[in-house]
Amino acid sequence: MPETNLITTTFSRLDLAFAEFITQRCHLNAKQKVTFKTLIARLSFEQSQGHSCLRINEKDQQLILASGLALSINSSSTEKKPLQPLIIQANCLYTHRYWTYETQLALQLKELLTINYQITNLDAALTHYFPTPADIQTIDWQREAAKMALTQAFAIVTGGPGTGKTTTVVKILALLQQLSSQPLHIALAAPTGKAAMRLQESIGQSKQSLNCEEAVKQLIPEEVTTLHRLLGSKPPPSPYFKHNVDNPLPYDVIVIDEASMVDLALMSKLVDALKQNARLILLGDKDQLASVESGAVLADLTSTLKSHTIELLKSHRFGGIIKALALAVNQQQGVKAWELLKTGEEIISLLENNIINYITERQQPFLTLVLQQADFRDIYSAFNKFQVLCSNRNGNNGVHEINYLVEKKLGLSGHWYNGKPIMITENNVATQLYNGDIGLCLRDKTQQGKLMVYFLSADNSIKKILPSRLPRHETVFAMTIHKSQGSEFEEVLIALPDSLNPVLTKELIYTGITRAKKTVKIAAKKEIFIRSVAQKVVRYGGLIAKIKGSNV
Repeated sequence: MPETNLITTTFSRLDLAFAEFITQRCHLNAKQKVTFKTLIARLSFEQSQGHSCLRINEKDQQLILASGLALSINSSSTEKKPLQPLIIQANCLYTHRYWTYETQLALQLKELLTINYQITNLDAALTHYFPTPADIQTIDWQREAAKMALTQAFAIVTGGPGTGKTTTVVKILALLQQLSSQPLHIALAAPTGKAAMRLQESIGQSKQSLNCEEAVKQLIPEEVTTLHRLLGSKPPPSPYFKHNVDNPLPYDVIVIDEASMVDLALMSKLVDALKQNARLILLGDKDQLASVESGAVLADLTSTLKSHTIELLKSHRFGGIIKALALAVNQQQGVKAWELLKTGEEIISLLENNIINYITERQQPFLTLVLQQADFRDIYSAFNKFQVLCSNRNGNNGVHEINYLVEKKLGLSGHWYNGKPIMITENNVATQLYNGDIGLCLRDKTQQGKLMVYFLSADNSIKKILPSRLPRHETVFAMTIHKSQGSEFEEVLIALPDSLNPVLTKELIYTGITRAKKTVKIAAKKEIFIRSVAQKVVRYGGLIAKIKGSNV
């Protein structure tokens, strides 16, 4: 089935304001300005939809160039920092910022790709951690991933849930430390606090089973940070970080988990901040949703840099009918996926009862612990066993509607109440809270029942903050599937709307399904589900062409 273009033409106020601002500064007549303003609004809209550029025809290119605000750049141009706010390259229109991110990342990666390492007795070292399979015809892809990461400065290890990405990278880090003449300085990071917490747990567990000396284990860090904290976020509205090309990160090896969530801008800034000869290892599922912001970096890199990518296919803990459902969705077999849901299995099924009643019933164990003033870690664990995942924020079966109706059904009133679950929606350096962090509002036993919001950090420590000090946040009995990336729950309920919209894609549903460890329920109409699986995310950009060195 052909890829579906998911573009609509409804401009936001920001799109229109940006277009007006640029148009006021162009050198065109009144009639030309109308067309020019529409093109700029379309460019802003495309970027909000995840594209890094807008494809334009020759006539539009001439108009843009006549504005006096654009520069046309070909593949042989050596100008790295053009002054114009608009850039045209390969029939695509960019804002200066996103052209710069894309161009810099391509140049940075090309340089990183040239760094290779010669290691003596490599096979013997690998065999210690990855024994030769009994069937010599079988390829151990975890071993191949380790070999790639040991001999190259840049490596991507991709694969679905349970394929051993973390286990493999822990062995890679052990090998790197063993083979190095001096201890290496290693950093582990993920895009969100929740993803960092999951990676930290996995690293700690994987280290225990390592077949190596204790001294080597001690050289493998367990602390995982967020990418923004790693780079050193500056207070908003600054888009800049403490670490950059002039002040590089001090690490010899950097491992980034859930790399599919990393957008074009953040990936460019990360690679820009690597010190000379540092290694970068990306882990992630290339079939998951791309980042919320512009770019589909992991998908672009895995499709382009084949010799730097290993895909792990064998799942060691994610199997059975949930895996079958995820595969059917990923392969856009909508009818097959729907039939799997109708089999009556308890593990995967359609929710045909009232969705709000079901959600409130599933929240009872969590709310009981809240009323009992149980230990915070127990309350937090109970809350994270079940999560409602929505495709959309607004509208029928959207995040806002479900959160409102669940609170109403449970009789929870007021802006703050005992047991309110919230998600941080912006990075905040002052509180050290980051987009995606989950907190629970609970009565503080030490302060006569005063309401405080508690967070569990990646290092398993507990942080409590006054509600009034929190950065922007929202109620999270339900969250979007986008926000769930990097998380894992025992049971997920995926809620789809009653009408098709551009957000509904096979990547979205696949990502929702793969958040579940034990049970998946889906609340959806048959037609909407099947048509959603038939849609595929398409993101326009020039990163692949720039890495290949072409101007296509």
